[in-house]
Amino acid sequence: MIDWLRRNPRQVTPAPPRPIAPKTIVLGDREIALAIRRVAHARNMTLRLAPDGSEARISIPRWGRVSDALDFARSRSEWLAAQLARIPPPQAIEPGALLPYRGEELRLEWHARAPRRPVLDDGALLIGGPAEGLEPRIRRWLEAEALRLSAEDLAHYCARAGQTVPRLSLSRAQRRWGSCAADGSIRINWRLVMAPDHVRRSVVAHEVAHMTHFDHSPAFHAHLAEIYEGRIAEADRWLKREGRGLYRLFG
Repeated sequence: MIDWLRRNPRQVTPAPPRPIAPKTIVLGDREIALAIRRVAHARNMTLRLAPDGSEARISIPRWGRVSDALDFARSRSEWLAAQLARIPPPQAIEPGALLPYRGEELRLEWHARAPRRPVLDDGALLIGGPAEGLEPRIRRWLEAEALRLSAEDLAHYCARAGQTVPRLSLSRAQRRWGSCAADGSIRINWRLVMAPDHVRRSVVAHEVAHMTHFDHSPAFHAHLAEIYEGRIAEADRWLKREGRGLYRLFG
């Protein structure tokens, strides 16, 4: 039997991990979902709160035990509760509201007879049409702006990196600001249109750097520093400090 296995190594594959049943965790007077997932390359357990506060997420090694993950999450419940308290309350999309756009705030002005398509006007966003359709129309406008600006960023950083511009699409991910697939295509979280320009551009540059180095090695970071004009650490700090605030709209 052992000789047969040596002659046919490809026929021996590890069993896929069993799905983990949904769990919950109590944080103060709230109970939120606890999503546990096994990660093949993980060596330690990691815990984070979803940007919108909807769930706590814990990654464990392939061999990790769910009971240990639960104990780990409960031991950090005070930290999770503090993170949850930092998430700004949801903001309604209504006339007079302040809408974040490229690091600034636009005053939302609605007039029934104004054009249905949003128009920028000296610190305000003018929009007309039915009031009940305000939120989806503004979201579509923001997503269109996100795609336009990210496409400009992508062309710029691909030129600096000596890469052909790949396919670009927007993401609505809850945990990632950008991604670069194995085929080179890039996805950028549409909510970055609400962040300052240098923050959005740092994410695009990061994903372009992955087209050359598909890892986070020293070579990757050196390449990123070559193509991005700003300070990566500063942009990263902004996302860590303010990123969750981008989810207070359009939940």
